[in-house]
Amino acid sequence: MAVVIRLCGGLLDFSSSSFLTSFPSSCSQPILAPPHRRFCKRVISSSVSSPPTEEFVPQIGFKPRRRLTSFKVQAAVTETEKPKWWEKNAGPNMIDIHSTQEFLNALSQAGDKLVIVEFYGTWCASCRALFPKLCRTAEEHPDILFLKVNFDENKPMCKNLNVKVLPYFHFYRGADGQLESFSCSLAKFQKIKDAIQLHNTARCSIGPPTGVGDVNLESLSTAKDKVAGSSS
Repeated sequence: MAVVIRLCGGLLDFSSSSFLTSFPSSCSQPILAPPHRRFCKRVISSSVSSPPTEEFVPQIGFKPRRRLTSFKVQAAVTETEKPKWWEKNAGPNMIDIHSTQEFLNALSQAGDKLVIVEFYGTWCASCRALFPKLCRTAEEHPDILFLKVNFDENKPMCKNLNVKVLPYFHFYRGADGQLESFSCSLAKFQKIKDAIQLHNTARCSIGPPTGVGDVNLESLSTAKDKVAGSSS
């Protein structure tokens, strides 16, 4: 009956001479093993009288895997949405007009102030180029009321006011009604400055405005009421 003795050791040291001498001399190439392998020494004896033989049996040692936990960091970046170019206002003397009634109210409440109305389109490149300079002009003249009318939002009113090109400007003052109207680009901005110098003089116009160019304010208000009544 064969007797098997198993001695489990630590990691095999390849530099040890005892390991090299334990192999037969016929083995010319050293046997390399992965560094994580462990070796067990077996001593086999077929009988009590015969000398025991030794051999090394590799044992495969499994390294425990490191469990990597993945963290997903979701950064919610809240960007403050910047106003579009036509939504910027120079100050309290620059007002956006969204309806005919707002337009009529603004002219009525302006009193004797000079009112400059800009008709613009959000898609109009010339309107966009001129707008920063118009804002600076509004800051320089806090006594003048600037009204901004979006053409696409107020097409019926713009049609009644004969606005056919953009940007377009109307000048109003109290009971004098409409003083002047013209188209203007950035290259011809001096026209606006000249009109301001001409119409923004110390004078009094008694009474509320009665006309907007060739269109009577009352007719505009009546037309608006008819449209509201038909839609209801």
